[in-house]
Amino acid sequence: MSDAKRWLTGIIAVPILILVIGPGPRWLFHILVFVASTVGLHEFYKIAAPKLPAPVRILSFFLSFFFLFFISRGPFFMSLAMVPLWAIFPVCFYLFGYYSRSRHSLEDIGKTVLGLIYVCTPLALLIVIDKHPRGNIWIFFLMAVIFLGDTGAFYVGRALGKHKLYRSISPGKTWEGALGGVLSAVVAALVFPEFFSIYKVNSTIIVLAIVLSICGQIGDLAESMLKRTNGVKDSGSILPGHGGLLDRIDGLLFSIPVLYLFLSWSIR
Repeated sequence: MSDAKRWLTGIIAVPILILVIGPGPRWLFHILVFVASTVGLHEFYKIAAPKLPAPVRILSFFLSFFFLFFISRGPFFMSLAMVPLWAIFPVCFYLFGYYSRSRHSLEDIGKTVLGLIYVCTPLALLIVIDKHPRGNIWIFFLMAVIFLGDTGAFYVGRALGKHKLYRSISPGKTWEGALGGVLSAVVAALVFPEFFSIYKVNSTIIVLAIVLSICGQIGDLAESMLKRTNGVKDSGSILPGHGGLLDRIDGLLFSIPVLYLFLSWSIR
């Protein structure tokens, strides 16, 4: 039943993503990023800082919204100004507020800032990537590499997995599954130009696919560590068969910066 839910969610979600990222108006894609950022940040705080004071949590949502808004619409210097505010506001709240005497104030400040950096910054880079020449096609490439890599890792690991990858963090993951994920990502990179001719297959693209897959799997492990440390099984239940949004985009969060750096370097 879990596999059926997983595939049903994918069948529903994929056409929507293709429409929004592809031919849809860019403002609609930016709204999708805004929503994903808000949901992802909410799930992160629910896992890592469930007792975070409501004013800090709510203003973090507002700061993330304005950060993404200025990334989307400009001016860019305004988005840069949002970043130090991510730390300044919670520090001031604990400094002058009721919670200044809390033993957990520094821990809460750290978790507040980490959530914004971990979730919002990579998603903001998606908007920047989208502004590159044929940027939306590169986003499709990223999703194909990461999601097909995830699928390959899941099924290869279930069929052939024997050697545990990181037992204390994610007991279900195996080295065989990890290798299957990398190979699936490479296959995705090899097949992708048959549908979108944005690059010619060469060693650089193969290395890029491998690095993206490895970073995606590290992102998956990082979220597993976050959940295991806090005694949580799934980040949420918004996606049947997958769990929460963070459970689905954890690999993307670690791989988006890699694609951004690649495009910034290759289109200089």
